[in-house]
Amino acid sequence: MPSAKRPSGPGVSINRALSKLGFCSRTQADALIAEGRVSVGGKVIRDASLRVDPDRDHIAVDGKRVIGERKVYLMVNKPRGLVTTRDDPQNRSTVYGCLDGLDVPFVSPVGRLDKASEGLLLMTNDTQWASRLLDPVSGVDKLYHVQIGAVPDDAMLARLRVGAAVGGETLKARSIETLRAGQRNTWLAVVLDEGRNRHIRRLLEAHDVEVLRLIRVAIGRLELGDLAKGKARHLTAEELALLSG
Repeated sequence: MPSAKRPSGPGVSINRALSKLGFCSRTQADALIAEGRVSVGGKVIRDASLRVDPDRDHIAVDGKRVIGERKVYLMVNKPRGLVTTRDDPQNRSTVYGCLDGLDVPFVSPVGRLDKASEGLLLMTNDTQWASRLLDPVSGVDKLYHVQIGAVPDDAMLARLRVGAAVGGETLKARSIETLRAGQRNTWLAVVLDEGRNRHIRRLLEAHDVEVLRLIRVAIGRLELGDLAKGKARHLTAEELALLSG
């Protein structure tokens, strides 16, 4: 069967189209394309950058047309020790294990929590919805409860609130407040309005503050609530509205 060739133009790349349709991740799409299992308009394609229109083009995998899946929006209570990825080269356990028992199409995490972090993680196959939530312009705050190996005084809290320059980036929290303090450890409430890689950990480490636990407890007005650790569930219409307003 001849390979399809089409100049670059409007639309999205074929690997992204398969992801947007909820069929698989971009990495998985690349593998399918390389294996010659993907066709557009009946012609096998081998160029993952080929531009297509997911709503109009006849995209098929193994001869079966890929139809857009229903939109799915999930809340996950991520345990510590899981990585936020579909396939891990080191064969570590991933957040997808939290979806066992749920009949859902392919979904992707909305943002990330690093392996040592816990708490509220959203997953969806609605890429536009995810992009809006991740866009700093949207102004969606994320609330974290962070246990540190120190009992900060007012001066330390003031320094933390100023932020830090780390690796050419300026890291700063929208707010940092004390939740409760013991003799050696303290729980902080930290609010971010952006999400850089290991943002809170790098910010605190720059001030020689050890992070013992880091739990995301809310995104915007959506709270983690009493969802059991390692479990996932569908968001309700009311919860989706909380993230839209």
